[in-house]
Amino acid sequence: MKKILLQLDSDRTASVFDAVTAYDAGADVLLQHGSVEPAEVRAIVYGAMFTRGGDDLKSSAVFIGGADVSKGEALLKEACGAFFGPVRVSVMLDANGCNTTATAAVVKLLSAGDLRGKKAVVLAGTGPVGRRAAALLAKEGADVVVAETLPTETMARAEAACATIEERFGVHVAPAAAASVDASARVLEGAVAVLCTGAAGLQLVPETLWRDHPTLKVLGDVNAVPPLGLEGTKATWDGKDVDGKIIFGALGIGSLKMKIHRRSIARLFEQNDLVLDAEEIFALAKELAG
Repeated sequence: MKKILLQLDSDRTASVFDAVTAYDAGADVLLQHGSVEPAEVRAIVYGAMFTRGGDDLKSSAVFIGGADVSKGEALLKEACGAFFGPVRVSVMLDANGCNTTATAAVVKLLSAGDLRGKKAVVLAGTGPVGRRAAALLAKEGADVVVAETLPTETMARAEAACATIEERFGVHVAPAAAASVDASARVLEGAVAVLCTGAAGLQLVPETLWRDHPTLKVLGDVNAVPPLGLEGTKATWDGKDVDGKIIFGALGIGSLKMKIHRRSIARLFEQNDLVLDAEEIFALAKELAG
């Protein structure tokens, strides 16, 4: 029985990155669909649900990707809505790498020490990776601040992101504005951990700020394109100790992200009733790291 993965992508061209990873994870056949709209999902998923039965259903699965995470979430909702009783297939959401990247980053930060009751800041944290990382850190007991770094509507964006996180994940995180170095310094006061989740090539923390910071102990950056989010670091750092501060660069985080991505795809074919979103992928990430 061949392992068939349906790749539903909201972008016009389905992701090659996700396709290669799917094959590396053990998929035998990949059926790619681009420009998928929510109204089309049910009919596509029915094709996987009604062609196999019983134990054979676990050999069909769905992967939802695309650059737009909101659209991906809508596709996931429609896919899950198509299932009934035991007639279902496993499905995974990782639009724009949101879940695998966020879970890898949080697992790396937690590997440096317990963050329960400690302040953790997610800089440029209003995007999909930042929101999920903030939520997962909060679920682990950290006191999380989500800081927007864009110069316009900064606090409004942060507040909107925090409201979305609370609605989706049921945890409280605090909003903050960090549109300048001075503002970032204020936001980082008392912080033990910081994770930079900004766009490629966006520097967020000057070296003088993090090196001299009295409370920061663990730092992470998901940006691999120079200039890095953390000035004076290297993307290859994977828990490098710099004057007592543990630093994870984008490639250090990325190596775990790829393991999580491949393992998640492989898990889809182990049973037919899995829904892999942030929480489920985070649990898998902790297993891999542990």
